[in-house]
Amino acid sequence: MQEKLRSYVLPVAIFFGLLLHKWCALISFLAPYLVFVILFLNFVAVDLRKVHFTNMQWCILAFQVVVSIAAYFIVTNTIQNSLLAQGILMGILCPVACSVVVIACMLGADRPTVTAYTVIGNLAIAVVAPLYFSIVGVHPELPLLTSYWIIFKKIAPTIGLPFFVALFLQIALPRTHQVFARYTGTTFYIWAFLLFITLGQTIDFIFLHGAGNEWNIVWLAVASMVVCAIQFGMGKWIGRQFGDSMAGGQMLGQKNTAMGIWMANTFLSPLTSVFLACYSIWQNLFNSWQIWYQDHRKPISEPSSKVPASPPGR
Repeated sequence: MQEKLRSYVLPVAIFFGLLLHKWCALISFLAPYLVFVILFLNFVAVDLRKVHFTNMQWCILAFQVVVSIAAYFIVTNTIQNSLLAQGILMGILCPVACSVVVIACMLGADRPTVTAYTVIGNLAIAVVAPLYFSIVGVHPELPLLTSYWIIFKKIAPTIGLPFFVALFLQIALPRTHQVFARYTGTTFYIWAFLLFITLGQTIDFIFLHGAGNEWNIVWLAVASMVVCAIQFGMGKWIGRQFGDSMAGGQMLGQKNTAMGIWMANTFLSPLTSVFLACYSIWQNLFNSWQIWYQDHRKPISEPSSKVPASPPGR
């Protein structure tokens, strides 16, 4: 049921975000709470004590952390477009989507590998993002440590705390943990509502401040498509080195754009969120194509039923 609905979530979120964008801006304060709930319910569905990290996951994480800030400075110093640079930074640094396990497993990826990365990917971004935002954010006049602490206090409870709460429940209160685990299926609907709010908030900002920024919006849309293609391609290449190209592609390419839009609106220039909104479109189109191709590709021909005769002596 959820797999059938998933393909309709993005167009519906865009339609109602366009229709109700002013209302979305008014309730945008709900975004961090919804992110917390989504991550918490995803974490309680996993035995966190058995999560193991692999070299492939560390390579994917290293790409996000290193390439994101490197791309920011390259674009800033060459094209000298700070808005585009912030968009690319967020597009690469944005944590992996909570729904990545569903899509990746539909495409044949290893479930434990992808599930573990939803943990390490989100926790790592909770630590790294405040540092990057304190350097490139809208308040560079603040001392680095002060800026980091201000941003960390806002991000850590939203992204990091769900992990530790879920781990505590698994160890200390297993019955309570089982109660919450029954509701993990609701994350899809919460995510859909979060996507609607964040896209509507972005649309509202475009209506208010889009005049005079048309070319910036076009550049952000085009750049998001290029970054999306690079990340899926690079992720598949990294994954292929470790025997699971599909897991690598989804872990690096499939982003939690709703969370990314919230972070961009909160800590960077709000127009940066256009990059994530467009990225959401490209990644959903690509995932839809991957699922279609998976379902319609020609089946591998059956091997011959004839067994060759064994050579003498065997």
